[in-house]
Parts: sequence; structure tokens; C-alpha cells
Amino acid sequence: MTARNGTPAAGDASGTAARREASTADTVAAVVRQWRAVHPELDTGPMEVIGRINRCAALLQQAEDAPLRRAGLNRAEFDLLGALRRTGHELTPGELARETFSSGAAVTKRIKQLTERGLVERRGDTRDRRVAHVRLTDAGRDLVDGVLPDQLAYETAVLSVLAPAGREDLAGLLAELLGRLEGRMGALRAGAAG
Repeated sequence: MTARNGTPAAGDASGTAARREASTADTVAAVVRQWRAVHPELDTGPMEVIGRINRCAALLQQAEDAPLRRAGLNRAEFDLLGALRRTGHELTPGELARETFSSGAAVTKRIKQLTERGLVERRGDTRDRRVAHVRLTDAGRDLVDGVLPDQLAYETAVLSVLAPAGREDLAGLLAELLGRLEGRMGALRAGAAG
């Protein structure tokens, strides 16, 4: 981190040293060291980023104390319920797939499970029987509204190991990566369709 004038910010050297030390002690660092021993000619740098993103996501998904788990939801189910809640209206399965970055098959499976639990309802379109509309039930809305504050507090606690400036830096870097990946994947999909 640097100050506005380009000089190192106060405490930056110790923060950098701490990050460097932490980056050699996690499970991904061990994997990278093993690959470097097997293939020293290969650049394993991408593993250090992608591997850590994947490992963090897996650990967050598996956390037994997370509010979503206590509510009997996984992240994908909550994302679907959340999409219906935040948009405030019915969505088709195709719209839900786009909103949640999921495949149509995965969304169909989640809708079925959430319908069986009484959290969403499906209704057919009056003009086109091939189209379904999905909406939250009162129980679904209550569940989302009840679990969201607890989930945000949990995520805040998880991220509290990072300094506020570090969280902002990380959010900015991930936003840049995601924006570029979404743009690239969108261009690839458009090219494949054309």
C-alpha cells in the first residue's frame, strides 16, 4: 500500500512482511512448492491466486457455524432466494440462471427443492405453457430477511482478520478480475453463438 504521494504508507513494510509470511504457511503454498519441485520450469504464480480463491470459497461453504448452514441453506439456494427478494418480482428459471450465474439445470433442481420446502412457488405463464414464473412465498421472504443480517455479520467477522484498507484493496482487485473475466467470457459466448 502506498500513500497518495507514491511513498510507502506507514506500517506498509510490516504489513507486506506479514502477508508474505502468511502466504508461505497456507495449504496452497505447500501445493505450489510441491509443483515447483516436480516442474521447476513452470510458472506456478496463477495457482497462488486461483488456488487461494478456490480454497477460501470452499472453506466458507463448509463452515458449520455459518448462518446459511444453520438455516438449512447452501450458498446457491440462498443466492436464488436472494435474487427473488432483491429484484422484488417473479423471475423465470432462465432469468434466475442469469441472476445467479448458474446453469439452467442447476436452477431447475434448486427450484424443485425450494418448492418442496415451501420457500418458492412456481406458476405457469397464461400465454405460454412452456414458461414458468417463480416467486418467493411468505416463508421464503421471512427466511431471507431473517438470515441476511446474520450472514452479513458472519462474513464481516470472517473478514475482520484483514485490515480495512486490505479489505478494500482485495475487493477492488477481485472486482477488476471479475469484470475482466465476465467481459472475456461474454465475448467468448457471443463469438461461439455467432
